[in-house]
Amino acid sequence: MQENNKKQTVKPRFGQIVLSTLAAAIGVQSNKNRKKDFRSGNMTHYVVAGIIFTALFVLSLALIVETVLNNMG
Repeated sequence: MQENNKKQTVKPRFGQIVLSTLAAAIGVQSNKNRKKDFRSGNMTHYVVAGIIFTALFVLSLALIVETVLNNMG
């Protein structure tokens, strides 16, 4: 009986983790979604997603700057 009364936490899927990470990175993550992520998700998944996003973001910026500088002269 108690199991039916408890809210079942559904583990977030890969796409949900990615969207949540992107929303948090640009600052538009809602408080409701943030609480849901902390309640149902594994912190390690979000940390890894954040590190990967940050690395890709920095590499993208470096590539853009290098391309612009090479095209300028």
